[in-house]
Amino acid sequence: MVRFHKILLTGAALSLALSGAAFAAGGGGGGGGGGMDMPSASGPTYDPAEEYAKGVAALNAEKYKEAEKAFARVVTAAPKSAEAWRLLGVANLRQDDAKGAKRAYEKAVKLEPEDIAARTGLGVSLARLKDDKAQEQLAWLKAKSDACAGTCGDAAALKSGLSAVESAAASPSAALSTPLLFAQAGDRAYLQAVGLINEKRYDDALASLGQAREAFGPHPDILTYQGYAWRKKGAFDRAEAYYQQALTIAPQHRGATEYYGELKVERGDMDGARVMLARLDRACAYGCAEAEELRRWIDAGGEPAR
Repeated sequence: MVRFHKILLTGAALSLALSGAAFAAGGGGGGGGGGMDMPSASGPTYDPAEEYAKGVAALNAEKYKEAEKAFARVVTAAPKSAEAWRLLGVANLRQDDAKGAKRAYEKAVKLEPEDIAARTGLGVSLARLKDDKAQEQLAWLKAKSDACAGTCGDAAALKSGLSAVESAAASPSAALSTPLLFAQAGDRAYLQAVGLINEKRYDDALASLGQAREAFGPHPDILTYQGYAWRKKGAFDRAEAYYQQALTIAPQHRGATEYYGELKVERGDMDGARVMLARLDRACAYGCAEAEELRRWIDAGGEPAR
């Protein structure tokens, strides 16, 4: 069963729990008794999750310049955060900066090619620029909509996306709606994801984690759980990418370090696993559950018997 660091609060308070002080221990894989360690001094001067929360609040308050600045800081610290690039695009579009929006949405689509909202935003941006490439996004949305035939979970998003791009093509000044984002929704999605992982429902867990990232951005706890779920699905390369993102943001994140070490054991990279264990031993002066679990994996040469 995946371990869960119990620092979660409800509503807006969660955006604070899922930032700064939570990074070192982490919800993704333990936490060693609930301690609130300080972030690594080698980390960024600001944390992406906190900046993301500022950006979301600014978008909700229709303060688009503030939102743009916040999301620009997020993508500087976490350049693989597709949701931050997408919301940067929203902030740019709301300021009638179609060129800036196009660049941001292109980054989002490159990172998440199946993201309907990113495809929609890119299509609208291109249409506002009177760029014929808007038709490519329209064609993508239409193909998805036809395949869905109004029966899939994305039916409403596809219909809305098609309408938005078509409206922008007909009238480049047409507005793109900005949905409000709430911490409570991310809170519920995060908690739900933990339960789904414990039930080994990894596809459903990944969907919930995606919703949590929509609310909280590139938080290392969420990234670590995404890595864990992909690893359990056998997608080791994708899992590694998420662990690396988590550790880039929070170098001393114990959950990500442990799970990355376990992944290395599963790949037969015992030297790499020992490097991860050494990091945990340095971070846990008095020992911690993550170090002991990874040590058991290394000693067993794989997942130890329970």
